[in-house]
Amino acid sequence: MDEIGVRTERHGETAAVRARLQHVYWIGGGSGAGKSTIARRLAAAHGLHLYSTDDVMSDHASRSTPEDSPYLSEFVAMDMDERWVNRPPETMLETFHWWRGEGFGLIVEDLLRLPREPRIIVEGHRALPGLVKPLLAAPTNAVWLLPTPDFRRAAFDSRGSTWEIARKTNNPKRALHNLLERDRLFTNRLYKEAASLELRVIDVSTTMTEDDLAERVSEAFGL
Repeated sequence: MDEIGVRTERHGETAAVRARLQHVYWIGGGSGAGKSTIARRLAAAHGLHLYSTDDVMSDHASRSTPEDSPYLSEFVAMDMDERWVNRPPETMLETFHWWRGEGFGLIVEDLLRLPREPRIIVEGHRALPGLVKPLLAAPTNAVWLLPTPDFRRAAFDSRGSTWEIARKTNNPKRALHNLLERDRLFTNRLYKEAASLELRVIDVSTTMTEDDLAERVSEAFGL
């Protein structure tokens, strides 16, 4: 098949998948932005099926191979200091497997297996704008929550998960710095990518209440 034929075939496949996922809403965004909290609230309020991309990471990792997920394989082989201390945040960002799109096809496979009713709300940092947009029946079916640095740090401190990772290294202070900086860079990347694709973003600051954020996301989806 020539190059034009391949592109046409792929376009046809994407269009077919997009048609089958018209009932899916997506909440992506930076770490600590409240994606899980807001998705749970909307699912409960509107009778949606909640699909958390974090909850299936272990399953997707087990279904991945070194050939289709080389960054994941490299990450798994590292010790905690190699992951979080010895590498600069820029390298951590560029090589983090889920942010390279590895395993995103497994998310799509999962969604296609689910019933069309009730409607589905997908949440998680793995919902990258460039990967989600081709699957959107309408741009209003997706939104990205982008936390300010103060909001992100407050969220991390309140749940303690980032410190938990950092304490497993030989230099917790440096590991925490690297993690926060990596996530800041990721949030900036999301903003630029979503803006370039004309997708909806919501800035999440410490002045915004959970009720405010839930209302804005609900309005963005037209729920």
